Amino acid sequence: MPAIPILSNNEIIDGFCDAIWLEDGLAKNTLASYRADLVIFERWLKANGREKSLLEVTRQDILAYLADAFSQSKKPRTSARLLSTLKRLYQFLLREGSVKEDPTLKIRSPKIPKNIPQSLIEIDVDKILEAPNTDSTMGIRDRAMLEVLYGSGLRVSELVSIRMNQINLSEGVIRVVGKGSKERVIPIGEPARDWVGKYLEISRPVILGRGISDTLFVTNRHQGMSRQAFWNLIRKYVFVAGVKKKVSPHTLRHAFATHLLNHGADLRVVQLLLGHANVSTTQIYTHVAKERLKSLHEKHHPRG
Repeated sequence: MPAIPILSNNEIIDGFCDAIWLEDGLAKNTLASYRADLVIFERWLKANGREKSLLEVTRQDILAYLADAFSQSKKPRTSARLLSTLKRLYQFLLREGSVKEDPTLKIRSPKIPKNIPQSLIEIDVDKILEAPNTDSTMGIRDRAMLEVLYGSGLRVSELVSIRMNQINLSEGVIRVVGKGSKERVIPIGEPARDWVGKYLEISRPVILGRGISDTLFVTNRHQGMSRQAFWNLIRKYVFVAGVKKKVSPHTLRHAFATHLLNHGADLRVVQLLLGHANVSTTQIYTHVAKERLKSLHEKHHPRG
């Protein structure tokens, strides 16, 4: 009878990542996050005299790992993510028959405090949107990108990966492939449509030159913009606009959701537009909206 091959830790991690990719259709960034967490755990085992196969890990190993992470001032959210990755791994290994018991089974995830996202008031958003110099080809492109981001609530990864065939200006919609390869169709407002139209007519042909790209928003390298490059653009225009708050691309996504709710949008509609799988994720924005309404009441009502 042939011997059962002993898998290395790298092979175990590869098999796990392949399995969850097939099961859930996870995005590359999500898979990379799972892999990175498991590599960090494996390195921690080696560095702490616990060099062993992932198949031999015990509950005590994991508790020691989490305690070490806590002692290094890791945030509860980070510790919870690390534990969640390990739980997912050992559920998979248990199902495959590679381990006899799940060492994470009775380990509770740390409580995560609800962080209410910082949002921008509408005046600050207007200042940021108007910051690009629209007398330049790049300025028109940047204004179009900002308008689409705020006007549709896209994730920055979704914005920079929009293809030419995903936007329909006559219908005023964008077809987006989001997390887990889930597709949704999002309306964009009149300002965004106008600026994208100007960008397509005036700027994009100049920026591309003789280059070819099917990405909607391109750079002078004839390719799509990276998330980091767009983050730097946001930082630049926040400075130009004189907005003193810390702003990222995600802040404009927060503003999109909060302003919709402030103006009476239904929570379920906002959930669909944001691409949240669970409405509980969207509910955080109701707290932002309530805080904004409370501050307005206190400021303007005679008995506020």
